[in-house]
Amino acid sequence: MKFHFHPKLLDTLPGYGRGAFIQDLSAGITVGVLALPLAMAFAIASGMPPTAGIWTAIVAGFLISLLGGSKVQIGGPTGAFIPIVYGIVANLGVDDLLVATMMSGIMLFALGAFRLGNMIRFIPRAVVTGFTSGIAVVIFLSQIKDFLGLPIENLPGEFFAKSKALHAALPNLHWPTLIVSIASLAVLIAWNRQAIRVRWMRRLPGPLAVLIIFTALNALFNLPTDTIGLRFDGGIPQELPAFKLPVLTLETLRELIAPALAIAVLGAIESLLSARVADGQIDDRHDPNQELMAQGIANVVAPLFSGFAATGAIARTATNIKSGGTTPVAGIIHSLVLLAIVLVLAPLASHIPLATLSAIVVVVALNMGDWHALSPRELARYSNNYRSILLGTFLVTIIFGLTLAIELGMVLASLFFIYRIAALTRIEPVALPEEGGGANAGGKASRILAWKLSGSLFFGAANKLETQLLVRDNYSGTVILDFDKVISIDTTGLDIIQTLHRNLQKHGAALILCGVGKQPNSLIRRSGFIDRLGVENIHPDFATALEYARRKH
Repeated sequence: MKFHFHPKLLDTLPGYGRGAFIQDLSAGITVGVLALPLAMAFAIASGMPPTAGIWTAIVAGFLISLLGGSKVQIGGPTGAFIPIVYGIVANLGVDDLLVATMMSGIMLFALGAFRLGNMIRFIPRAVVTGFTSGIAVVIFLSQIKDFLGLPIENLPGEFFAKSKALHAALPNLHWPTLIVSIASLAVLIAWNRQAIRVRWMRRLPGPLAVLIIFTALNALFNLPTDTIGLRFDGGIPQELPAFKLPVLTLETLRELIAPALAIAVLGAIESLLSARVADGQIDDRHDPNQELMAQGIANVVAPLFSGFAATGAIARTATNIKSGGTTPVAGIIHSLVLLAIVLVLAPLASHIPLATLSAIVVVVALNMGDWHALSPRELARYSNNYRSILLGTFLVTIIFGLTLAIELGMVLASLFFIYRIAALTRIEPVALPEEGGGANAGGKASRILAWKLSGSLFFGAANKLETQLLVRDNYSGTVILDFDKVISIDTTGLDIIQTLHRNLQKHGAALILCGVGKQPNSLIRRSGFIDRLGVENIHPDFATALEYARRKH
C-alpha cells in the first residue's frame, strides 16, 4: 500500500486570488473571535488552565487547516473531550494528559496513513448518538460547580463521587455567582435567537458577545464572583508558551493506552463527522485519511506547547462556512487571529467571570445532545436492538466513562448484527421431482436428500447448520446442498460441511455441492476440502447435481 500525503490546501492554491482571500480573511477573523471564549471555557471545564485551550486552538487549529483533508474544517479543543480530559487530569495529572494526547496523535496518524479513515463510518449511528448525548450530560454535570459557585476544591471525575460532592455542597451555593450564571445564560440564548433576524448581531458570535458584556461589567463594578485572574494567578500570560517535552516512562505508557485510544476514537469520529457535514454545505468531498493524519500531527505537536486534545469542531466549522470561508486559509487566519488576541489583549482576560464561561459550556452541552433521539416517542419507532445499543451507550457514558461506553456499544452492535445475519440464514429441504411418474417411496428419489441454503454460513449460524443438517446414522444415499443463494461462508461454516461429509462417508453416503459462488468456492479450494470431496461432486446448478446423483443410484 502506497503512502499518500496530500493536504487539501495544495488543491486550493492554484487560482487563489484576492476575492477568495478577502472571504477567507473575514471568515477567519469571525471564527477566531468565536474560538477564544470556547477554547478558554473548554479548557477550564477540563481541569486545565485557560491558556491550554487557547494554545490548543492556535497550534492544533493551524496544523489541521494547513495539513488537513477538508477545505473548511476548523480544529481546536471541543466540548466532547471534557469528560476524558478531566478524568485524566483528575486521576493522573496534566503531564500524563499531554503524553496521552501525543499517543492519540500517533494512533490517528496511523489510521490515516494505513488508509483506514472510512472505517470510522462503520460505527453504528446508535453508538454515536448514545455517547454524544451521554457526553453532553457529563459536560453539564461538570459545570454545576462553577455555575452555582459551589465551594468544591477538587471535583471528582467519577460519576458517583462527583454526584455526592455536588449534593453535599449544594446548600452552600453562592448566590451572586448563580445570578451572574443565569444572566449570562439568558443573554447568550437571547443573543443567539436574535442573531437569526438581526444582521449586525450575526457578525458578533453569541459566546463572544456575552463574554465581552460580562467581562466589562466585572471590570467596572467588580462583581462578587470568581474570575480567571483570581483562579489562575493573574490570568493569561502575554507571551508565547515554552516548548516542553513531556516525561515518558514505560509504566506511564501502559496506563495511558486506554485513555489515548478513547481520545483517538472520539477525535476521529468528531473530526470526520464535522468534515462530512461541511461537505454537504459546500458541495465538496473531504479526504478522510488526510484529515486523520493532520489531526494526528496536531495532537502530537500541541502538547509540546502546553496544548491538549484537539479535533474538528462542528460549530466553528459551520461558522466558517456561513462567514464565507472557502479554503484552508480561513482556518490558518483563525489561528493567527487568536495569537494576536493573546499577545495584545491577554491582560483583559483576568476580568472574565468563570460563571460566564460556565454558561457558555452549558449551552454547548445542551446543543450537543440529540435529545429528540432519546425521547420515548422517537425510540418507539425503532427495534429493541437499536434502543438497547443507544440507551446502553448513553447510560454507560454518563456513569462509567466514554472508553467503556464505546466498547460496550460496539460489542452490543456486533452481537445484534450477528444475530440479525444469522436469522437470515435459511436451510430448507427441497422436494425432489419423481422420476418416470413412480412413487418416491423406495425409489431413486428416496435415496437422495437435498437442502437449499441461503444467506451466510458463518459462526453465528453454526447451531442452525448443525441442527438442520443432521442425517440419520444408517443413511447411505446422497445429500445435495444447493449453495446458489449462499453469499458467504466462513471457516466455522466450512467445518460443519466437512463434518457432514465425513459422517456421510462413514456410512457409504455421498455429498454433492452445487451452485457454489465465488467466495465459498475460494474457501473450499484454499482449505483443500475440494480434494477430499472430489471435483466430480461439485456442480454448477441443482439440475445437473440431481441428474448426477440419480445416475449414481
